[in-house]
Amino acid sequence: MKVQEIRDLNAEEIERKVKEAKENLFKLKTKLSTRQLENTAQIKAVRKEIARMNTILKEKKKAK
Repeated sequence: MKVQEIRDLNAEEIERKVKEAKENLFKLKTKLSTRQLENTAQIKAVRKEIARMNTILKEKKKAK
């Protein structure tokens, strides 16, 4: 997701997206450990996406 798309979501939706991304990250790490993951760059991308969403979530909570 792009930053603007994340900013348009409310806090509950962002938290739900973070939870989904963390589940996805867990699945990717499992695939990596079993040597089934072909594109290891996906792990880095998901980690950055989680960090981006957490940053925007903290900004929204601080603004309240």
